Amino acid sequence: MNKILVTGSQGQLGSSIRKIDKNYQESEFFYTDVAELDITNRAQVLDFVKGNGITHIVNCAAYTAVDKAEQEYDLAKKINATGPAILAEVAAMFAARFIHISTDYVFDGKGYEPYAETDYCDTPSAYGKSKLLGEQMVLEEGVGVTIIRTSWLYSEFGNNFMKTMLKYGKERPELKVVYDQIGSPTYATDLATAILSIIHSGKKTDKNEIYHYSNEGVASWYDFAYEIIIGAQLNCKVTPILTYQYPLPAPRPYYSVLNKAKIKKDFNITIPHWRDSMLECLSILEGH
Repeated sequence: MNKILVTGSQGQLGSSIRKIDKNYQESEFFYTDVAELDITNRAQVLDFVKGNGITHIVNCAAYTAVDKAEQEYDLAKKINATGPAILAEVAAMFAARFIHISTDYVFDGKGYEPYAETDYCDTPSAYGKSKLLGEQMVLEEGVGVTIIRTSWLYSEFGNNFMKTMLKYGKERPELKVVYDQIGSPTYATDLATAILSIIHSGKKTDKNEIYHYSNEGVASWYDFAYEIIIGAQLNCKVTPILTYQYPLPAPRPYYSVLNKAKIKKDFNITIPHWRDSMLECLSILEGH
């Protein structure tokens, strides 16, 4: 039987895995957050993995406060790099499969065609640097590691762009949203389904691999906000603005569309369009 440890399980992705785990009766799931398991504490991780006979680790734990990371790089590095490296090392000790979630922020965002897994990584933000270092340390420590980079994650859980737009869309007559940052929104339930499909595909490898996963299609943050407001039938105007008109501490990638050909080919995964998944999430949030 698969014994799957999901770290950071109170977050969007961990909660989404929990939502669909009943579809995988052949596996036993162990959900932890920082209160149950500190991934930066090697002794704790070792005891947990050994004591529970863990066969798979899905690391959803992350420091994701992009702007705060500019001042809290040491903390971001501890959670996004040191912790994952410990998980990868311990997984290798017990021949457990390790799946680590990374981000489009590892790229500088100056490209103009979808980023492939092999493209050069260079990130201007502290958050991006901590995640890129995490990837490098995981690949050094792990055996048969799978890294999945994703982008613009949202869900019915936690705090995210979609929920923010719905909240402000009900309170304000107008929302101003940047239209010069391009990427792909990703519904956490779709990513969770892809992760569990990979685990249950039965494919085993000793090679370390990086994959990209986001929903199909591309959008600006303005496009995404506009579709959310229209979908929710809110009487709120959405106005496009440029990045410099909404300054934030951390630089954002202007273009971070991910090329998903590799994950689709290797695991025969069908990926929904972001607009279809957005409407699915919206119907859950709005209780339709």
